[in-house]
Amino acid sequence: MMQPVRIGLLGWFGAQNLGNECTLQAIIHNLRKYLPTADLTCICVAPEDTEARHGIPAVSMTESFPTIRTSQWFRVKRNAIVKTIGKVYFRLLRIPITISGWLKAFRVVRGMQMLIVPGTGLLTDAYSTPFGWPYSIFKWSVVAKICRCRLLFVSVGAGPIYHPLSRWFIKSALWMADFRSYREWSTVRYLESIGLPVGNDRVFPDLAFNLPANLLARGDGRRRKRPVVGIGVMHYAGRLSVDSPCESTYRAYLKTLAEFIEWLFARQYDVSVLVGDAADDVHVVKDLEDLLKVRGSFDEARIIDDPVLTVRDVLTRLAETDAVVATRFHNALLALVLNKPVIMISFHHKCVSLMNEIGLSNYCEDIHCLSADKLIARFAELEQNEAGLKESIKEKVAERRQALDEQYEIIFGGECPVVGMSYLASSGRSCPN
Repeated sequence: MMQPVRIGLLGWFGAQNLGNECTLQAIIHNLRKYLPTADLTCICVAPEDTEARHGIPAVSMTESFPTIRTSQWFRVKRNAIVKTIGKVYFRLLRIPITISGWLKAFRVVRGMQMLIVPGTGLLTDAYSTPFGWPYSIFKWSVVAKICRCRLLFVSVGAGPIYHPLSRWFIKSALWMADFRSYREWSTVRYLESIGLPVGNDRVFPDLAFNLPANLLARGDGRRRKRPVVGIGVMHYAGRLSVDSPCESTYRAYLKTLAEFIEWLFARQYDVSVLVGDAADDVHVVKDLEDLLKVRGSFDEARIIDDPVLTVRDVLTRLAETDAVVATRFHNALLALVLNKPVIMISFHHKCVSLMNEIGLSNYCEDIHCLSADKLIARFAELEQNEAGLKESIKEKVAERRQALDEQYEIIFGGECPVVGMSYLASSGRSCPN
C-alpha cells in the first residue's frame, strides 16, 4: 500500500500571533495543492490552539519544566539550606525532562520525509535565552538529520541574535538544512554578518503573500459615512528592536498615534484599530484608548475596535480600510496583499526591507524617531499619490505570489529535488506537476 508523505511544520504557532498563523495557513494551503494526501503534523508552542485553527495534528516543540517556587514546595520561607536543596533538586529534574524531550522529538520525526520551518522570524533570541527558541530549533534539526528527514527553512527571517550560544545553535541548524531560503535580503546580510555561508541560498517573499484567494476578505459590507484609516498597533518590540530597550519609546509611540488619530478625526476620517497578536496587542489598544480619553479626544462612534482573533478577522478589518498605518510586519503585508496604501512604523530590519521591495521606502518611519508631524506629512503624500501607489502595489504583490509559486515548484514539484525521488519511487508515486 502507498504511504502518504509525512511532513512536519515547525514554528512558533498557536501563541495567537496572527502573522505566524497566516504564514502557517499559507503553507498548508500550498502543500495541499502539491501533495494533497500528505500527512501533516505541526510542532509548535500551543498544540490545542493550532489544531483548532488549522485542523491538523499538533505537538509541543518545547519541554515543560517545573516553575514552582522552592519556598512554596517546601512550605519554608527563610530556610537557606532547604532553599538550596530545592534549587539543586529542580536543576537535576531538568536532566530527565530534557532527555524525555529529545526522545519525544525522535518519536514525532521518525518516519517523516520532511521537516519544514515555514517563514516567520523565529531565528532570534530577542525574547528568550539560548536554551529557549534557538535550542529548540537546533534540537529538532538534529533529530531530523539523524532520522534522515529532509530539513527545509522556507522564507525565514532572522535576527537579532545576541548570545554567542544562540548564534551557534541557529547557525548549526541552518547549516544542517537541505534547503534554505530567506524572506528578505536584510536577513541574508544579517546571517552573513554572523558567519553563516549564504552564497548558495535564495531569497523568496514572505509566505503570507500567497494566501488562498478565498481567504482574502472583502469586508463585511458595512457602509460608513467617512473613509477609514487602519491604525495597526503593537506592544513594544523591546530587544527585537534594540539591544537596550527603553519604556519611554513605547510611551512616545502611543502619544504619536493619539495625536495622529486626532488629526485624522479633524480631517473627517474614522479609525479602525488593528492588532496582529490577539494576546499581546489588546493591551496596547486599551492603553491607546485610555490616552485618547485623558486627552479628551476619544470618540467611540469614530473608532472601530471589534475583537480580532483570527487571520480572517484581521483580513476583514483591513479590507474595510482606505489606507493603513501599520506597526506589525504582517498587518502591513496583508494590507498590501489587499492593495491598500500603507505607511509602516518600522521596529526591525524586516519592516524596512518589505517597504523597500514594494517600492514604498518613502512611507517607512522608524519607531525610535517617530513623530505625529512625520506621520501627518507621510499620510498627506500617501493621499496625493494613492492611485499610482495602488497600481504599483498590485503589480509588486502579483510578482511575489509568482515567486512563491516558483519556490513551491522547486520544493514539491517538477523533479522533486527536495522531496526526494527515492521515496516517491518506493511508494509508487510520481512527482506532481
